[in-house]
Amino acid sequence: MSCVMYPAIDVRDGRVVRLRQGDYAQETRYPDDPITVATRYAQAGAQWLHLVDLDAARAGGYTLSPLLQRIRAETPLQVQTGGGVRDERDVDAILAAGAQRVVIGSLAVREPERVIAWLQRFGAERITVALDTRQDEPGRWLLPTEGWTNSDGALLTDLLQRYVDAGLQHLLCTDINRDGMLSGPNLDLYRDLLATAPHLAIQASGGVRDLRDVIAARDAGCGGVVLGKALLEGRIDLETLFAEPAPC
Repeated sequence: MSCVMYPAIDVRDGRVVRLRQGDYAQETRYPDDPITVATRYAQAGAQWLHLVDLDAARAGGYTLSPLLQRIRAETPLQVQTGGGVRDERDVDAILAAGAQRVVIGSLAVREPERVIAWLQRFGAERITVALDTRQDEPGRWLLPTEGWTNSDGALLTDLLQRYVDAGLQHLLCTDINRDGMLSGPNLDLYRDLLATAPHLAIQASGGVRDLRDVIAARDAGCGGVVLGKALLEGRIDLETLFAEPAPC
């Protein structure tokens, strides 16, 4: 299985931002606009972009279709994108705007039967399920929703098995406690998930600091690595990251 690098652009109020552990009150804003950042990544050799609508992730109703259309028109990037996907019309609209894959998070936790139906309708290559997780004191991996602000007690392992049985191919899994912390990805979590579902293309997300973390995630069996803060703050050299042969 190949390993794909996904530079990430999180957008709030039209600006490129990063949140600390999913907390909207702990936001870092970056000076360049989303198109400028996407173009920089494309010029460095990126093939994919991970685009997140943070406003919609909390309030619902994906708002980035105009931006998505510009990125697809002005760069060669393939885009996976989500935030606020609530119904089938949202999936249709995002794909029509040019996305290669639609990322579904909160709804995938709250209403898995609907998302499983979309896997069958649109195909497993067009859907990325995002099961963002936080470990509680007993060691269970819980699945907060709505911008990581609410949790109904759903467990990662139980829900993932339902999706695996339904043919899921692309899983984005973020350890929330590492998101935006530059503390390294949770490789043990990904190894455990791959032990139960070795065919999954798991996208490691949260905590990536440098090129060594990218290589470690690849070596742990991840099918992709989402790169956010480390790229925005220049902790990973773009030319080295996307050079041939690439680390992934």
